[in-house]
Amino acid sequence: MMSTADVIIVGAGIVGNSTAYYLAKRGCSVIVLEGDKNVGNGASSRNGGGVRQSGRDARELPLMQYGVKNIWPHISEELGYECEYHQDGNLRLGKTEKHLQILKKLADSACACGVDVKMIDGDEVRAINPYLSEEVIGASWCPTDGHANPLSTTLAFYMASRRLGVRYYSGDKAIQLRKIKGHIRQVITESGAVYEGDTVLLAAGYGSRALAATVGIDVPIEVNIIEALVTEAEPHMFNQMLGTAEADFYGHQTNHGSFVFGGDCGLEGFTEDPIDRPNSKSNCSITAPCVCRGIKRYFPDLAKAKIVRTWAGEEDKCVDLVPVLGNVEEVPGLMLACGFTGHGFGIGPAVGNQLAELITENKTEVDLSALHYNRFVAKI
Repeated sequence: MMSTADVIIVGAGIVGNSTAYYLAKRGCSVIVLEGDKNVGNGASSRNGGGVRQSGRDARELPLMQYGVKNIWPHISEELGYECEYHQDGNLRLGKTEKHLQILKKLADSACACGVDVKMIDGDEVRAINPYLSEEVIGASWCPTDGHANPLSTTLAFYMASRRLGVRYYSGDKAIQLRKIKGHIRQVITESGAVYEGDTVLLAAGYGSRALAATVGIDVPIEVNIIEALVTEAEPHMFNQMLGTAEADFYGHQTNHGSFVFGGDCGLEGFTEDPIDRPNSKSNCSITAPCVCRGIKRYFPDLAKAKIVRTWAGEEDKCVDLVPVLGNVEEVPGLMLACGFTGHGFGIGPAVGNQLAELITENKTEVDLSALHYNRFVAKI
């Protein structure tokens, strides 16, 4: 069987779905391939939902600024589905002088790019969020940051894309790319199905590396496991997105009252999980208890909150901690969108918007040159 479209997208996460949506709005025919049986079952729905400018690398920050200005404020209305977007600010917390130094450096970098972020002391932190403990001695504060529901947003783009005629095929993993006369034209799946298009976009997280390798392209990304837990519903406490100086802890309260907290403890390699399942989406035996201890130290009022569920997901971590976006010069027709390093959800809609512009007009409003694959070429 061979199906054709203008663009073949591998990966039905936030980036794949949003790119499909914006391409369809521009009149392109699009096929999206998802190896999992369920759309959005990877990192796109297994994250803390942060929509933040603060704390980002300056190379990817313009995408986030574009999204905060042009996409996120009206995303639910445009997609016809509640994405639970809140723009109530982001506190990145510090408990030591070392933390404050890290936050100050990040805040200065963001300010230089035009982001409204400033350093505040512990008393100012608790004036914004009185539930934080006295251990917090300072924070960076960005009032234009926020958060959204990652699963709802990913599915909203999926449903909106379907309404515009995008075709989705799930449960059949893409395993090979094929060139015709030097140009990427086809994607082959495990079942032997062939999908052909003028452009092939790899937006399959860590799975993008193996696919790109079938045409001689190696993307320097590795897989990490990210984890989170959800509490039972609590009375409303705050709307801010929270994070820490070293990005090892994050959280927010949802529309429904439950809290979503995530993080890492640095001990994930010592889990009791079977060694032959290193990339399992089950939670490891160590991280969740460590996150719970962190919650108690930051939020004494949540010490007795009950954990109702947990999740884990794969994060595609790039060697220089920012994504790989755009065309691959060595292989015409191939486009990459991977290596988001845990930062993909917030910038996902902007990435989709700009890649759709790149595919249809060969230009982008946001400069993506610092994120191109060719940044890994040897400097001779």
